[in-house]
Amino acid sequence: MLSAAFPSGRYNAAARTFRIAAPQAAAAAADQAPSGRVVVVTAGSSDLPVAEEARETLDWMGIEVTMIHDVGVAGPHRLPAHLDKLRSVDAVVVVAGMEGALPSVVGGWVDCPVVAVPTSVGYGASFGGLAALLGMLNSCASNVTVVNIDAGFKAAYVAGLIAHNRRRPR
Repeated sequence: MLSAAFPSGRYNAAARTFRIAAPQAAAAAADQAPSGRVVVVTAGSSDLPVAEEARETLDWMGIEVTMIHDVGVAGPHRLPAHLDKLRSVDAVVVVAGMEGALPSVVGGWVDCPVVAVPTSVGYGASFGGLAALLGMLNSCASNVTVVNIDAGFKAAYVAGLIAHNRRRPR
């Protein structure tokens, strides 16, 4: 088991990730301010493993992360309560399955890039996330871009680069 070989490592069961920080990296990270801010939004609790993978990635990149859970389009009244958090960041990662409509909704509320992550969650004709992927690719919100199904790492890495570059002195 990795934990026995690397006792200072950290396992996140939800994200299915294991992180090992080099001693000098941990000390350097403690002295630095975050190099950007990203919010990770989930449509439902079944999207949590992919969202946690994204959170772990952003944390590893030194990006300040805020998580907002369970604001899917089945309950759109829950999203406005979080608009202050969404409007004060460099990028947003939206993780959703089913029909994949949430990134378009979020994209309509914010003026920053939205990285959409379709998940393989769904029932009926979800086709393992293909329905969500196609829905997100057809978003009418101009600030939405899409990564592959269940690609929490990739979405977070892109959002982290956006956040870091927006804060970099020119």
